[in-house]
Amino acid sequence: MNAKPLIRLGTRGSPLALAQAHEVHRRLGEAHPELATEGAVAIVAIKTTGDRIQDRALSEIGGKGLFTKEIEEALIAGEIDAAVHSMKDVPTWLPAGLVVEHLLPREDPRDAFFSPHGARLADLPEGAVVGTASLRRQAQVLARRPDLKMATLRGNVATRLRKLAEGEVDATLLAVAGLKRLGEAGKITAALAPEEMLPAVGQGAIGLEIRTDDARTRSLLDAIACRDSGVRVAAERALLAQLDGSCKTPIAGLAEIEAGGMLRLRGLIALPDGSRLHAAEITGPLAEAEALGRALGEQLQAVAGPDFLAAITAP
Repeated sequence: MNAKPLIRLGTRGSPLALAQAHEVHRRLGEAHPELATEGAVAIVAIKTTGDRIQDRALSEIGGKGLFTKEIEEALIAGEIDAAVHSMKDVPTWLPAGLVVEHLLPREDPRDAFFSPHGARLADLPEGAVVGTASLRRQAQVLARRPDLKMATLRGNVATRLRKLAEGEVDATLLAVAGLKRLGEAGKITAALAPEEMLPAVGQGAIGLEIRTDDARTRSLLDAIACRDSGVRVAAERALLAQLDGSCKTPIAGLAEIEAGGMLRLRGLIALPDGSRLHAAEITGPLAEAEALGRALGEQLQAVAGPDFLAAITAP
């Protein structure tokens, strides 16, 4: 047993976040025998503002950084060596001195639909209540079914499914990836195709954030990084950056690798009430992932127009 951990992983304390940190731990142990010994890897749970405030939508309390700020502060202070994040929760721009260069192999990026009324949004009765805290999901639901009612539904997977079972809402949506990592995939009513519900940027991807000058931790993580996942998420995040995206802006994006080393990137922007929605896609070489993301963002900006963009980015 090591007297002192060889690497400290910072994470949120939710069951899903801890499952993701343990997956990183397992992969590190498989790649580096010295990290497979007891005590070599420490998992440090850190409570974030987003975890403490559960009664309001993220868009009302400050956006995505609420799930990363305290963890990043611990990373900057040297209290941890790497932060384990769900990439869909990572803000568009990182603090100075920090970088996300390593991603694990990406899990299924789709959204899971839960409802006792059927397997698709189309099956819900008129006026049914859909619970979600995501403006992206809300906008796409209302674009297809403007008759539906939306209710803010936050909390971990168990909490949301309990509220559905108790009849607080008629349906809800969760990330397939999180359910798989928790061993709860069997509870999914249906996984929605991207054509019906385009996922969040980075959904299903686990990213590892480190200090830019930490060569030792970088070398340890190099062995578990997935290049394809990194390329896909880089394209999606370039799209997000071009659109100045945050939790206050209903933006979706999904990059997929196709035959011949080509990257297909789909993007979507919408008003929160679903009354206006613009979608587009682009295909190009993997080596140009970030340029493709920026180009698709520019395309969506041109199609939507300045008034639309001002409306979705207004404070």
